[in-house]
Amino acid sequence: MSVIQRADWAWADCSETPFPGKPDATKICARGGFRTDLLYQLEYTGRDPLVLGVGLAAVRDVVSFFRNAKADERGTANPIAGQVNHVIGLGISQSGNFIRTFLNLGFNQDEQRRQVWDGAMPIIAVRQTPLNLRFAVPGGASNLYEPGSNGTVWWAHWPDPVRGHEPSGLLDRCTGTNTCPKVIEVMGSSEFYALRASPDYVGTSGKADVPLPENVRRYYVASTQHGGGVGGFHWKPVAARRNTVPGPIEPQPCLLPSNPNPMWQVNRALLYRLHAWVVSNEDPPASVYPKLVDQTLIAEQDLAKQFPFLPGVPSPEGIANPTLVYNFGPAFKATDLSGYITVEPPQVVAVLPTYLPSVDADGNESPGIQTVQGQAALGTYLGWNVVASGFDNGHFCSFVGSYVPFAATKQERLAQHDARLSLEERYGTHEGYVKRVREAAENSVKAGFLLPDDAAKMIQEAEASDVLRSEHAVAGGFRRE
Repeated sequence: MSVIQRADWAWADCSETPFPGKPDATKICARGGFRTDLLYQLEYTGRDPLVLGVGLAAVRDVVSFFRNAKADERGTANPIAGQVNHVIGLGISQSGNFIRTFLNLGFNQDEQRRQVWDGAMPIIAVRQTPLNLRFAVPGGASNLYEPGSNGTVWWAHWPDPVRGHEPSGLLDRCTGTNTCPKVIEVMGSSEFYALRASPDYVGTSGKADVPLPENVRRYYVASTQHGGGVGGFHWKPVAARRNTVPGPIEPQPCLLPSNPNPMWQVNRALLYRLHAWVVSNEDPPASVYPKLVDQTLIAEQDLAKQFPFLPGVPSPEGIANPTLVYNFGPAFKATDLSGYITVEPPQVVAVLPTYLPSVDADGNESPGIQTVQGQAALGTYLGWNVVASGFDNGHFCSFVGSYVPFAATKQERLAQHDARLSLEERYGTHEGYVKRVREAAENSVKAGFLLPDDAAKMIQEAEASDVLRSEHAVAGGFRRE
């Protein structure tokens, strides 16, 4: 690391004016320009921090008002007074992290000591959101120096020996006040590769599965990217489905096409199950997720050995975003992400072991809920992708997954040196493929992970698809777009 002398950089805009540029308090330019093959780190002293964390109390009080009050302090009537019997909090990604922090900090009890939410459903949410500390930046996405993964991330009361934090759990406070909601948690593959989900499942030591409390169900949707893909039953060439991820300067081109495997139908079914659990006390399906105990959650290096060779696809070794252990200073309370940071930038003192879901011979994940597309696969669906070129070449490409289609015929796959069975070898004909989709949809409905109306729509989509239709066959086995 080298330090750029103060005379060689300026708060300025050099886009049209040579260094030292036009003064601008929001931009920085350097003498000779910035090199694209280097990382730059700006260290400065901040001032006037905003009062944050008030939103937690606001959500608590608003929900409590609509649920319990006849009117507010000024006499304004509650328009739905007496009509609210149950409340479910649902959050996706960042708002799901908010739910986790809301519960961890004890906000599911209002000022009259009443329970606020009866049910909570954080979806694709892995961390807490750092909004209750000085100079907090709420949100974040598991980037360098962000504290969201440094706090308590598991539901049960559990030790944290590696980081030296006191034993804790996200539900400790509501357990003490008997105000815990019924919780359904949903995650997918990208949450492991990009958002550091490993400690949520196995703690910081990785020696045992963290148990789930009785009021928590966990569902892992196998082989899905962050939020799931677009769905449908489309078999398209890699070149036609390249994607880009917005970056701070220009879009980052990902090497592989994005993962179309959807999870929204599963989320719909699970929300229905949570509603029944809260309102009628009908137990939802048993939790389904990868575990150490049955070797469906394995060490990162073992996953790399298990992963099959796929033409044009890099090894997953080193792709997963590691969970870093930081020293933020003694005034920072890690379990709650509260207090204030005195070591900035924080010291990286260790790296936690990473565990990932195991895969089958096709490279698709074997544990967890298998979507209809996953059961009637058209290719390999991955929760990770890599940047195609530039400074981050070969590193994971944000929260985007990958799709590697199967060959159409045995002859084509042998020519491509692809060990995965072709579509014809798997399903025979278009009708055979539709039959497999129908079976998968019916099985998913029976298991409680798909609603009947969604199942019917998916079967219709499969019937209308171009999968193994001879009129769409072309050289190389791909339909031209």
